[in-house]
Amino acid sequence: MKISPLAGKPAPASVLVNVPRLVTAYYTEIPDSAVAAQRVAFGTSGHRGSALETSFNEWHVLAITQAICSYRKQQNINGPLFLGIDTHALSEPALASALEVLAANGVEVMLAKNRAYTPTPAISHAILTYNRGRTEGLSDGIVITPSHNPPESGGFKYNPPHGGPAGVEITASIETLSNEFLENGLAGIRRVRFENALRASTTHQHDFLNNYVNDLAAVVDMDAIREAGIHIGVDPLGGAGVDYWPAIAERYKLNLKTVREEVDPTFRFMTLDWDGKIRMDPSSPYAMRGLIGLKDHFDIAFACDTDHDRHGIVTRSSGLLLADHYLSVATHYLFQNRPKWTSEVAVGKTVVSSRMIDLVTAKLGRRLYEVPVGFKWFVDGLHNGSLGFCGEESAGASFLRFDGSVWTTDKDAIIPALLSAEITARTNRDPGELYNELGREFGDPVFKRVDAPASPVEKQILAKLSPEQIDCRDLAGEKIQTILTRAPGNNAAIGGIKVIAEHGWFAARPSGTEDIYKIYAESFRGTDHLQHILEQAETIVADALAAAMKDNAEGMRSAG
Repeated sequence: MKISPLAGKPAPASVLVNVPRLVTAYYTEIPDSAVAAQRVAFGTSGHRGSALETSFNEWHVLAITQAICSYRKQQNINGPLFLGIDTHALSEPALASALEVLAANGVEVMLAKNRAYTPTPAISHAILTYNRGRTEGLSDGIVITPSHNPPESGGFKYNPPHGGPAGVEITASIETLSNEFLENGLAGIRRVRFENALRASTTHQHDFLNNYVNDLAAVVDMDAIREAGIHIGVDPLGGAGVDYWPAIAERYKLNLKTVREEVDPTFRFMTLDWDGKIRMDPSSPYAMRGLIGLKDHFDIAFACDTDHDRHGIVTRSSGLLLADHYLSVATHYLFQNRPKWTSEVAVGKTVVSSRMIDLVTAKLGRRLYEVPVGFKWFVDGLHNGSLGFCGEESAGASFLRFDGSVWTTDKDAIIPALLSAEITARTNRDPGELYNELGREFGDPVFKRVDAPASPVEKQILAKLSPEQIDCRDLAGEKIQTILTRAPGNNAAIGGIKVIAEHGWFAARPSGTEDIYKIYAESFRGTDHLQHILEQAETIVADALAAAMKDNAEGMRSAG
């Protein structure tokens, strides 16, 4: 990845989104269902796009919402639907469109008071709280957010009654029906005017903020944080949790300062990410330049992305921690400080997360549950309490309450952030210092992700490669121990391959939105060894793709 010369610098006016033009495009552009990029497509976190590219606009939202209403009716989901938005410019228009359809379909909708911004974890928490002890009349939710993506982006995701991201079977049916609505010019979509939807008897207000904030003591040791008096800094990055942090500080009497309370749909206050774009990514040292600069002003500091489902932890000792580093520390700490979690409770991680988590889990005597990329794979385990802590390399995580019951089944950046304060308060060391201790014990791995070009056909082949198609026995001078195409935890296809040697590994999987594939690599032998792994990974994948393409071509000639 080529780093932009603007990375880490304040956003110039030339890169700011034209919000009036963006909103106009939302209402005026009509998607062409014959163009793949303009159809509804659910990825790991719902449907995302931009009105400027006719990939996220009113038609998409109307179609998806009607498809969700149809799915609810088919599954007899007739409890309230919790509806929340983040601070992206397209979220407000999308809320209006969605509510028009929900009200027309008679869905009981729970909106935040004064249509306030609502973090993703507050939606998951509300669904689970309502459904606790119920077997019928279950609730579900919609979160309107493109997560940390640039200001011109929009996003729309559905959380069924289990409170977490919808699985592939659900999203596939919603996606199919949504595209049928697009193809038929929105015929069959029920809709009322927005002002009538707001006044409808089925539209209600819900206090997401206080219900979530008042329950935090069930999952994080707020007393320990308060009594230690540690100085905490938080940057909401202009996101949906902007009102939550002052409420948390007031409710629990914490020495917590919100360093930025500004909400601006252009996000002009951000420093630019690695590629020169505005991106509210709390795991990026470029986007987090402002808070990193304040690290010596606080005992611990952190930030959350726009819908508050990804965290970034800034320590005095180490600055911004890599996501995997903090996940390792959190795993090590939680399983030694949650005595009511049973010995059967396991650790969840994705196949592209650090092996350090594996080593920590083994030391703790816990079971490791390794799954493909996507937080949806953790939902069942969090819901039934069999997974205590779950994390992914992209800085998403959640964990159980003190009593071992479910807190959220979606990514929750607020509790990992507060956990960093609990860790600092109770150990008198920050997470950076604790990670360095783990590094001295297990070795200090280095990690990198790179992108490589791939055609749509090559991406399809990569997603279906078998271990037998990898014609290599060594990785960076070490014997290959294992080649995975299915995750060890749940035997689900990882949509690519993972090649593992004693001191390093790499994984390769196609992008769902671009003509590239992603290579993730880690080495316990330093940067030179890591670079060797990355170079060999590209060669291994390229050779496997070339062989598979040749076999396909020969098969087609034989068939002809």
